[in-house]
Amino acid sequence: MRIKTFSLTTILVVLVQIISAQEKVLSKEEAVKLALENNFGIIIAKNNVEVAENNKNILNSGFLPSITGNAGANYQRDDSTFEFPGQFITDEDGNQVPRPDTDLYKAEAQRYNAGLTANYTLFDGLGRLYDYKRLKEEYNLSELQARETIETTILQLFTVYFEVARLSENIGVLEETFSNTKNRLQRAEYSFEYGQNNKLDVLNAEVDLVNDSINLMNERQTFKNTQRDLNVLLNQELIKVFRVDTTIVFTDPLTLDNYLNEGERNNIRMLQAEKNVMINDYSLKAGKSVFLPTIGLTGSYGWNLNQSAPSAFFPGINTNNTRNFALGANLTWNLFDGGSGITQVKNAKILLDSQDTLQEQIEQEVKRDIANAKGNYENRLEVFRLQEQNVNTATNNYNRSNERYKLGQITSVELRQAQLNLLNAKTSKNLAKYNAKLAELELLQLTGQLLNTNL
Repeated sequence: MRIKTFSLTTILVVLVQIISAQEKVLSKEEAVKLALENNFGIIIAKNNVEVAENNKNILNSGFLPSITGNAGANYQRDDSTFEFPGQFITDEDGNQVPRPDTDLYKAEAQRYNAGLTANYTLFDGLGRLYDYKRLKEEYNLSELQARETIETTILQLFTVYFEVARLSENIGVLEETFSNTKNRLQRAEYSFEYGQNNKLDVLNAEVDLVNDSINLMNERQTFKNTQRDLNVLLNQELIKVFRVDTTIVFTDPLTLDNYLNEGERNNIRMLQAEKNVMINDYSLKAGKSVFLPTIGLTGSYGWNLNQSAPSAFFPGINTNNTRNFALGANLTWNLFDGGSGITQVKNAKILLDSQDTLQEQIEQEVKRDIANAKGNYENRLEVFRLQEQNVNTATNNYNRSNERYKLGQITSVELRQAQLNLLNAKTSKNLAKYNAKLAELELLQLTGQLLNTNL
């Protein structure tokens, strides 16, 4: 019976390996590419940049003239009867007779007109100039905001990506632990059958095997859940299954030092703060335009065609065709608007001062964040190196304990403890490896280099 069970297990393991081999490997580069193309937050951020680009266009600047066209047509038809009471006319015989009524049927009148009016502001106190510059800076700010969204999404992406990688490596460790416990159970059963040990070793191995199986099942379920989390970030089908690259390469220390030297200058929060100061400065300058006059030009061209209907006194059709052209200039100076303009300028100055203060605050916070991130990265990297050494020590300890167990020099409980030590060492090393890489990515984000390095 045990032989059949072993054969079935072997077949299942082979099938799992075949299915895993068929799964597509999702590389880090491909994951980033999919996120940039499909992530919902990044798509919205790109749309916001397009809106800001439209706003900074010359068509939205106020520097172009406004041209208005108008046209009209009017048609009128009258049927009239004209009476002349008390009026007489001389007939052919020379007699005075009453003047007969006159009837006009289908008397048509038509009127047509068309015109163009153009207005252009020559000078508005420089308000539109500074508004145009402000719109350009708002576009630059939107690009920085989109970059921040992309950086945050990429960092979130690799947080989940590395979690998938960590869980996949942990599953391998747990499978190895399960296999070792299973072999121990088989040896304990053989030894019990031949009377070399008691039933306790068999029972201990069975309990340990059940625990290892449960741990493996839970880890696999967590792995599937995390894969679905990654699919959401990449906007892929939730049922999509893949493997990830578990290779980790850390940034060269010299390169990282260069990034740190320019970190404050390239930090995304610092760049945004600078743009906000410029935007508020342009808003203040544009607000001062209320103290200056506005000079504009106007021009118009018109055409009118009037065809009047015949009447009792003018039986023919009268046509009047006119064209006109006009140019004009105007100057408007709002000498006093009740004080609202002065209030707006004062408030704009206060907002600019607040933005300068906020920039100083952000500068201090960025320095702190970079220093903390650097310390965290160095600490986690050292922890990872120590965990690697711990794995070597735990491996040697388990191998020696296993040999001593075969020789009957230690108990199954002592062997199990060595096995658990090795399991914990390997899983802790996996956790330390990816924690160190995530700490590096956070440091790269703060220095503005997350999108400029090979991950």
